[in-house]
Amino acid sequence: MGSENIAAVLHGVDDLRVQPWPLTGEPPDGCVRVAIKAVGICGSDVHYWKRGRIGPFVVEQPMVIGHESAGTVAAVGKGVDSLRVGDRVALEPGVPCCGHRHSREGRYNLDPAIRFFATPPIHGSLASLVDHPADWCYPLPAGVSHEEGAMCEPLSVGVHACRRAGVSPGKRVAVMGAGPIGLVVLLAAHAFGADAVAVTDLKEQNLVLARQLGASAALQVSPDQQPADIALALMAAADAPDGFDVVVDCAGFQQTMQTALKSCMSGGKVVLVGMGQEEMQLGLGEACIREVDILGSFRYCNTYPLCLSLLSSGRVDVKPLITHRFGFSAAEVLRGFDTAHRADATGAIKVMFNL
Repeated sequence: MGSENIAAVLHGVDDLRVQPWPLTGEPPDGCVRVAIKAVGICGSDVHYWKRGRIGPFVVEQPMVIGHESAGTVAAVGKGVDSLRVGDRVALEPGVPCCGHRHSREGRYNLDPAIRFFATPPIHGSLASLVDHPADWCYPLPAGVSHEEGAMCEPLSVGVHACRRAGVSPGKRVAVMGAGPIGLVVLLAAHAFGADAVAVTDLKEQNLVLARQLGASAALQVSPDQQPADIALALMAAADAPDGFDVVVDCAGFQQTMQTALKSCMSGGKVVLVGMGQEEMQLGLGEACIREVDILGSFRYCNTYPLCLSLLSSGRVDVKPLITHRFGFSAAEVLRGFDTAHRADATGAIKVMFNL
């Protein structure tokens, strides 16, 4: 089938265009063609737009942007019997090769050959139509909107971090950073049964939302504060004199990681999710003596079914995180990206495009 298709295509730094992006013929075997209805902007999308690269991933050729998406099946390729035209689905953006050891063991997020939306040179999903393997498209339960389906992607990051940390009833959790990822960690930690979740951030406006989402303590910090002072203040605010069972760093800077280590209780776990700083100095000797485990958490795996369950049951409500909505014209796309980029001024948490 021939299909008219429009996509948001990144050509280079500050060069984002909404243009025709042809899809020809039927969907490939094993794939479905999805009419995209909702796409959220992630910090990585903005970073590619403003910098043209993230670490070793460089935009060298035009690339469709976006990876947080949901839509409605418009066509079905050969060999697909799990989905039908008209089904509403959330698209998991990372498709592993399935031949690597990590994929065979279920940790496919670590597969070096994974093809992830909007990670150069793989095209993303901010387009009117996208072909995607049916096995990585998850039907939306009744009552779960396309926007909520798109929010499964960031929520998955929070769910994976809480799984890595073993968050469970009886645990006290601290979260460094109340941006979109910090807030979904807050939501996931509550859903996993944490007794209390404390949050820090530089911006009071983000902490207001954190309190509305159930944070037991929300502490505004500044970049010039000493990590030990922040840790003591956070422990006092949360009534956790012995520290937290789990600390999740969603910022990833030297200050936040040092704070995480100092606010974590002996025998606890620190999970690094944010990647704000590639190298940092940490007091690992103290962490060793106190048996504080330091864990990395990269993207996610095997999370979408749980996320959809959490959303459909009402145990997690991601709707308050969506602060700004835009259409899919060229002007609206640029406005949406600019709003996300200037979050300090606009108050944006999650910018969502409705197609």
